[in-house]
Amino acid sequence: MIPRVASPGRLAAGVALVSTRGAGSLTVSMFLGSFAWAFVFISLPFFVREISPIDPQATLRWTGWIVGVTSLVTVITGPAWGRLAATGDPKRYYVLIQLLQGLGFLGMAASRSLLELLGSRIVLGFMGAASTLAFMIAGRDKDRHAVQRQVAAIQTAMTIGQILGPLGGAMAAARLGFRASFVVGAVILLGSAAFVHWGVDIVGQEGPTMTVPRRARGVDLVAAFSIVLATSTQMFFLASVLPQILADLGVPEGSLVELSGLVIFALGALATPHLVTLWPERRLMGILVVAAAAGVALLAWPRSVGAYTVVRFLQVLCVAPIFPLVVGRTVQRAGGGAIGIVNSARIGASFVGPILATSVLASSSPAVLYGVLAVLGLSCLPLALRREPASFSTAA
Repeated sequence: MIPRVASPGRLAAGVALVSTRGAGSLTVSMFLGSFAWAFVFISLPFFVREISPIDPQATLRWTGWIVGVTSLVTVITGPAWGRLAATGDPKRYYVLIQLLQGLGFLGMAASRSLLELLGSRIVLGFMGAASTLAFMIAGRDKDRHAVQRQVAAIQTAMTIGQILGPLGGAMAAARLGFRASFVVGAVILLGSAAFVHWGVDIVGQEGPTMTVPRRARGVDLVAAFSIVLATSTQMFFLASVLPQILADLGVPEGSLVELSGLVIFALGALATPHLVTLWPERRLMGILVVAAAAGVALLAWPRSVGAYTVVRFLQVLCVAPIFPLVVGRTVQRAGGGAIGIVNSARIGASFVGPILATSVLASSSPAVLYGVLAVLGLSCLPLALRREPASFSTAA
């Protein structure tokens, strides 16, 4: 019998075609997971300030590492989790990651010193990125169009979670305390794991299958990685330095935590993906990169929280569509394997952003920080405007 050949880019486990049931449960789970991380992330810099026994400048440097080190470790260890999931049951590893991350949040709540908090954040990074496994689960559906719809749904769920999480987390931290809000985040991750454990089924189809993966050119993956890393850094830098930024804008100390949630809530640029219908993708990418750089540079202008929030909203309005555009193009042309590379750039930006922001702000002004971020974004303009081949080569 001649084995059937799976469509290019298909993620297959062993020798079976695989379909996924419970796509809605996976989407809800990703919303809850993204919400939980944003819920905890917003108050972390304030918690660092609360437990720090050292001077403000040294505390600022510690903040950058505590906030960003989890993402650095995840970028390093993430491929190992991906290989485990690719050769086994991604659903089982997804649930395991969510449960382990919940334990990591509890470890943060139990931390009594900067060193203990840094250690708990490092351990949390070893627990992997659930988003990569979610893309892998979605990519196992037999229907290519269903895969594209599910990837888009996951991206939307993550965006909504990142929008609502900071607002809820800031309110919880202000009313319950930082440690209690971390515990709430852990409970939310438990619910995220439950949705996939009981709501998602990966069903094999009998019959031997050969998988012929698409192979992207290295230069194309480098371009995609660089664009996502630079532009996502412009999004992830702010939380780590919000206490200093809001204080410079004249916000009273007692209102810092709650108002930080409102500023991050400006990430509500949900309508931006529809911009793809207005211009060709390559031109749109260039426009967004330039506009995002201009937006981050303009953050140096506001002198009030209201004006700062408006500028931040407009800046994120330009950044938000870039990651979905790059991921959508990668899924269509390079298959599921390349998703992990692009996703690692987004995760890496949540390390680079805080480290860059706290390092620059410790020795310079916010205006210098915004200028550095703008130049970083503009450096990717040639990559955003480059023409890509009509298709990728396939493995022989």
